[in-house]
Amino acid sequence: MVNTLFLPELREMLAEQNRAELEEFCTTLNPGRTAEFMEGLSNEEAWEVLQFAEPSRRSEIFGYFGEERQLEMLRDHDPSQVAALVEEIPADDRVDLIQELSDQRVQEILPLLPVQDRRNIQRLRSYQGETAGGLMTTEVAKLGEKLSAREALDELGRQASQLETIYYLYVVDDDDLLRGIVSTRQLVSSLAHPEITLGDMMETDVVVANVTEDQESVAHKVERFNLLAIPVVDASRRLLGIITHDDVIDVVREELTEDAQRIAAVAPLEHDFLRIGLITLSWKRGIWLTILFFAALLTAFALRHYEDELQQFVWLVWFIPLIISAGGNSGSQSATLVITAMTSGQVKFRDWHRVLVRESIVSLMLGSFLALIGFAVAIFVAPSFHDALVIPITLLAVIVCGCLCGATLPIVFKRAGLDPALMSNPFVAGIVDIMGIVIYINVGRMLLG
Repeated sequence: MVNTLFLPELREMLAEQNRAELEEFCTTLNPGRTAEFMEGLSNEEAWEVLQFAEPSRRSEIFGYFGEERQLEMLRDHDPSQVAALVEEIPADDRVDLIQELSDQRVQEILPLLPVQDRRNIQRLRSYQGETAGGLMTTEVAKLGEKLSAREALDELGRQASQLETIYYLYVVDDDDLLRGIVSTRQLVSSLAHPEITLGDMMETDVVVANVTEDQESVAHKVERFNLLAIPVVDASRRLLGIITHDDVIDVVREELTEDAQRIAAVAPLEHDFLRIGLITLSWKRGIWLTILFFAALLTAFALRHYEDELQQFVWLVWFIPLIISAGGNSGSQSATLVITAMTSGQVKFRDWHRVLVRESIVSLMLGSFLALIGFAVAIFVAPSFHDALVIPITLLAVIVCGCLCGATLPIVFKRAGLDPALMSNPFVAGIVDIMGIVIYINVGRMLLG
């Protein structure tokens, strides 16, 4: 929501080029609040306001803008001003932004950056986006194990301006191989004992992420061990960078969004909903809709196959929507619950038998309840009491099959190395629809034949 409180004053200050007040505006408030008050400005106006802030403050305010606005600013303004801003942005964030710019724009900006920053950007860009390397920042506190607590604190003070966070200090040798980790709390607590070195106080059993490790796996490690940051190392255990908890939160949010989209039978969107092109959006949705369309055709063919039975017992047709929806909905419920449990780590493949036992019991309970309701309706529609039994028996069988199918398919996909969320609700419903028709007609044959 746009906060219009300061908009008139900001525009007036810009019109008058009131440097003193614009500098005060940029420095007085929290950066997030400053960005919020600038939301109502055009990109040109907001960029002009940013030029009155100190470089580090400018990048902090810029970081609170939406990604779309950030990219528009980086694309449209003077390369030298953009380079000055990019230089102050944390290493991992600036790489993410640069990846979204055109190659021509990147070539205009990179030569204007310091050599070290340019190398860091090129190195981080070489890692795949879905890996720990693509998520990490190289701004990490590296210290030698022979330093005392006081020496380490002094060295930390010299490095502080170049670091994104100082949750942990990473103890390395001369080749940057990770030896251990020391929390800032440990460091401060050890100041009373000047003879203690980092090597004495460090923890050597360090949870690390490999540079090629999938970011979802990294997120699970951070959650499992309750970490504020996790070091990223290569195959030789050389410290390359760290991944902070705020980046992990972004990963979790992205993964949940992707899973929700897959469950709804939509191929994951690479950009925000309002940013993605209409043709791309149509393609992402159309792929699954086409697959589901052919699944629905199979249901139609199944009905055609049983045309004679349906003509003989016309009243059975009236209950087809009920049978199909009961099976599809129960299967979709089971699939959603199992996919969510697997995504959050509550259910592993080894738990498959427990999942099936629980779903069997639950499906029998649900099926029995809905069968009673279906039977109560069927006795008023069916030609006889005996004929009405087709409905409750079918409902019970279809719901049991639907629940077991919805619970089993995601587990099978996981075992095959695929994302269980690919087994979307509409896809499960399509499979159960066909099963429901087959079960329904065959139960009718047995009882009415």
